[in-house]
Amino acid sequence: MHIESANSAQLTEWEKELSAHYERICQHELNLDITRGKPSAEQLNLSDKLDGILSADYRAADGTDTRNYGGLIGLTCARELGADMLQVPTEEVIACGNSSLTLMYHAVMTGYLFGFAGTTPWRELKEPKFLCPVPGYDRHFTICEQLGIGMINIPMGEGGPDMDAVEKHVKEDGDIIGIWCVPKYSNPTGITYSPETVERLAQLGHIANPGFRIFWDNAYSVHDLGHYVGLPSIRSATLENDTVDSVLQFASTSKVTHAGSGVAFVSASSANLNSLKQQMQAMTIGPDKVSQLRHSRFFAEHTTLKDHMHKHADILKPKFECVLEHLQNGLGDTDLGRWEKPEGGYFVSFNTRPGCAKAVVKLAADAGVKLTPAGATFPYGKDPEDSNIRIAPSFPPLDELDTAMAVFVLCVKLASIRQQLQKLA
Repeated sequence: MHIESANSAQLTEWEKELSAHYERICQHELNLDITRGKPSAEQLNLSDKLDGILSADYRAADGTDTRNYGGLIGLTCARELGADMLQVPTEEVIACGNSSLTLMYHAVMTGYLFGFAGTTPWRELKEPKFLCPVPGYDRHFTICEQLGIGMINIPMGEGGPDMDAVEKHVKEDGDIIGIWCVPKYSNPTGITYSPETVERLAQLGHIANPGFRIFWDNAYSVHDLGHYVGLPSIRSATLENDTVDSVLQFASTSKVTHAGSGVAFVSASSANLNSLKQQMQAMTIGPDKVSQLRHSRFFAEHTTLKDHMHKHADILKPKFECVLEHLQNGLGDTDLGRWEKPEGGYFVSFNTRPGCAKAVVKLAADAGVKLTPAGATFPYGKDPEDSNIRIAPSFPPLDELDTAMAVFVLCVKLASIRQQLQKLA
């Protein structure tokens, strides 16, 4: 099915057949949801031994009674887990509560209100802005939008953000104070940053505003689906370029153990960590150290982190294969869309023909399949081409995902053909 080469009569016939199929689907009154990348119950079950693992022994190896106040930067054993995930020294890690998003929000607030390491607070700039690789993670954009921080779209390529565009903006605009990065299995494209991209990001500290920070959200650092995919170390690159203060790294166990009761980590230079700790002292007396101790013992007694993530991959891989199989079988020989084939992470990024994404999402919703809103992967919810849709395969059972993807493919075909017919009318 190549609609660009089809005439009006062919398109009309295809539309009639697909519409009839669509109406039959709607009669089934489906209620399927592939909107967000939540772990499935089967994945969460992998960590159920966390429950009761402490056996009333709440003391950490260093003697800390984890039931009590204190320990602003987290237990050493928990920080070691974060260091393992991010491949950094333990002394450069703070372990906190369950949400890395909370840590990122705190870091943006620190930069905005107080500045990092003695630099000018962002709020004192004329028009502070973040660079936002797109398509990207909607919750990053929400943080900026809530604080009134401007956002500039940066196209994503095969090796990460368009670094020519990044460097141009940073050189020409001193009000640019950050860039959002999901460097491994990017949300939603699944792209892993290339060595050249990491090296050029590490050099930004020489040309950017002194308060500029790279927000390195390494949410999928250990989420390989099959073979291990390496990510160059941003820490090593900034050390070599003498720009170590330009980066803040984040990770969590939210999609490793129990999503609602995990541990989040931030890693940075001592100067940046001191800036974060100064503000943390005013907002908390310490993190949930009991949860931190549970996690440390879980990985010490039951499984290694690597083995644990292999079990996640065994659950997730068939779901990604289901999505990709439907896309290839249903759309592979057409001109109706293009998509990434990620080797890890939590999403599949699909691009419709320009101007079709919203129509696809609406058709799917009316047929009982909920998708992430079109435009959500762009700042302010505005996709200039109305083409990107993020597919989240992780949460639903495989049979439901299979049905949802069949409906999705049908909706892509129907929306595309109807759009072409309108153009020819």
